[in-house]
Amino acid sequence: MKIAFLINNAYGIGGTIRAVANLSGVLAATHEVEVVSVHRVQDEPSLPLDGRVTLTSLIDMRRESVSSERDHPSLRQPSVMFRYPDAIERPGRISYSALHDERIEGWLCRTDADVVIATRPDLNGYLVRYGRSSYVRIGQEHLSRAHLSPVVREHQNRAVRELDAFVTVSEADAADYRAANPDARARILCIPNGVPQPAVEPSTLDSNVIVAAGRLVGVKRYDRLIDAFALLASDHPAWSLRIYGGGTAETKLRRRVKRLGLYDRVFLMGPVSPIETEWAKGAIAAVSSDFESFGMTIVEAMHCGVPVVATDCPHGPAEIIHHGDDGLLVPLEAGVEGYARALDRLMSDADLRASMGKVALQTAAAYAPHNVVHHYESLFRQFSRARTAPQPDKPKAPLWSRLRTVLSSRAEIRDAEEPVESPRRKKPRPTARVKATPDGSVSVRLERATLPSGPLDFVARLRHDPEQREIRIPVPLPDADADTGGGLSEIVLYPDEHDLTEGRWNCYISSPGTDAKPKRLLCAMSEQARLVGRMPVLQDGRVTAWIPHTATDGTLAIRAWQRPAHAEVTGWRVSPEGAVVTARLLAEEAVRLLEEATVIAVSREGAEYDFTLPPSRFSRSEAEFTFTIPFERALELRSVEHDVWDLRLSTGEGHPLIPVGRIGGDIIDRKRIDTVPAVRLVHPNRGLTRTRPFYTVGNDLALSLRDAEIEA
Repeated sequence: MKIAFLINNAYGIGGTIRAVANLSGVLAATHEVEVVSVHRVQDEPSLPLDGRVTLTSLIDMRRESVSSERDHPSLRQPSVMFRYPDAIERPGRISYSALHDERIEGWLCRTDADVVIATRPDLNGYLVRYGRSSYVRIGQEHLSRAHLSPVVREHQNRAVRELDAFVTVSEADAADYRAANPDARARILCIPNGVPQPAVEPSTLDSNVIVAAGRLVGVKRYDRLIDAFALLASDHPAWSLRIYGGGTAETKLRRRVKRLGLYDRVFLMGPVSPIETEWAKGAIAAVSSDFESFGMTIVEAMHCGVPVVATDCPHGPAEIIHHGDDGLLVPLEAGVEGYARALDRLMSDADLRASMGKVALQTAAAYAPHNVVHHYESLFRQFSRARTAPQPDKPKAPLWSRLRTVLSSRAEIRDAEEPVESPRRKKPRPTARVKATPDGSVSVRLERATLPSGPLDFVARLRHDPEQREIRIPVPLPDADADTGGGLSEIVLYPDEHDLTEGRWNCYISSPGTDAKPKRLLCAMSEQARLVGRMPVLQDGRVTAWIPHTATDGTLAIRAWQRPAHAEVTGWRVSPEGAVVTARLLAEEAVRLLEEATVIAVSREGAEYDFTLPPSRFSRSEAEFTFTIPFERALELRSVEHDVWDLRLSTGEGHPLIPVGRIGGDIIDRKRIDTVPAVRLVHPNRGLTRTRPFYTVGNDLALSLRDAEIEA
């Protein structure tokens, strides 16, 4: 059987895209499966599809592509499928046009699929109007009916009345549609989204981190979550909150965090994919929405053994969470205080977190795609048997004739009739999964099916290094009599054996003894949970910290720090007068060194602008010290549009200055995540000055004073 999914954009990372990727991959084991993306916005999907799934796109919206259609004249002509502005509320997304009408109709008329599944209200409408009786027509809705605007809801109702089947992701939403459409032709039923068990180590639940993930939009009510955390912050000083995702509410949320003084406790992490590695870093998962149509994030967190605190909102959470067993449900009317009480209950009780985490793993197993797919296959069989004889196709609306008046040539018409196919799948590139271990080592597990044949070396090379330094480790050959470990070969990098000079290291597979060029390793999964809250390590006279990660191009990289000594920032507070910073010195004889230590602000404009900070307070037992950065002193020394001072610890004349920064933990780039509010001061000559401590690209602490009017 051939099954086709019609989706708006298969190249993003949203919930609908993840659901289609998961379901299509399981179906591909026994069926021919195609995912048809209306738009193609980049070269490769952010969420890779199963290798057996064919990916097709209808309109190329890539900016740099030679086949880009961003300037196609039909994109400026209105859609006749939906006559109201923006058929579905999608701020920042591409509005449907005459070109969309044409391409979607053309594909629906040509496809040889046995089943077509549309995944949103406008696509459900296209499937009703232009779909053929030769295939089963199934509509999906991944949002709640109550969330749709009245106009969209009415169009959805029309589709439900004509489709063969209509699938929601919660039973409550299916009941809403049945009540609203008692005479619908479609069979209306709930099939929850399938969420695969990730190949990550479950959370240890001892990180003292609350994790939330989703679009940063109003309905997710991250303001509620932040306010609830604020009520608990002083009682739980070791805890922090991480919110993953991007969206229109990001600026407001950042302002809220800074206004509450939580900039060193609450972090907006940005979008991350895959998200499972981040759930595994959490001790508690938080869902604070006003409504959730399903709650895929709930199941994802549970798959990592993390208990969930969720608002008991329509419709998804209560259908997944068993209150008191694998998580906690908070009535919406309980407000911020009620949500804070639920968080406090789990934050205060490690044993309760552990017991709920175990049950959460069991709950999540029921949503594994192989359990969900049977419901879809049963649906396919039911309607396939009903088609015992060919049925005439219903007449199509006279859309083609209207669109041809818009196109300027026959060549354009021919081009418009052809979908934009993704390039043929190439031979798999060498791929690895990487994990940071509790002792600070890095485990690299190579997927043997993707590797070249013959003896191989794992190679790590320091990026942009004139000396071209590298380390090389032979890859163990598989033993025919040994456990294959799922087709993986493992090599381990140990800090006491492998010298990774400070910098960024690219990772390769090399065939020794040949002229073959080493190949960059793709990174399928990067697990950093064991690094959360971990201090840099002082060993054999050097301070080291390693963070394995997926680079922006999808390849495996390692960010390494290596220093004779380092001062690790453990906390900071900002006021109009200055910043108060607490740090711990990591060095041999650290306590003795601190006896004569001072902190110096080193100007990038020259030594004449350096200044020494006021005397610091020291804790001899922990080698901790606290210092204040006086903003007024820096203001007096301003010289250019953007003045920057790097903070260094001086331990006496003749000793090298020691960097002050945050290189421990799991965050590679603190500059965009670990931020503090700016203070605005007035300089007698340069005027309004934006003053702010910040982390550099190397995660070292610096002070920025810049003209406010030139700030982007």
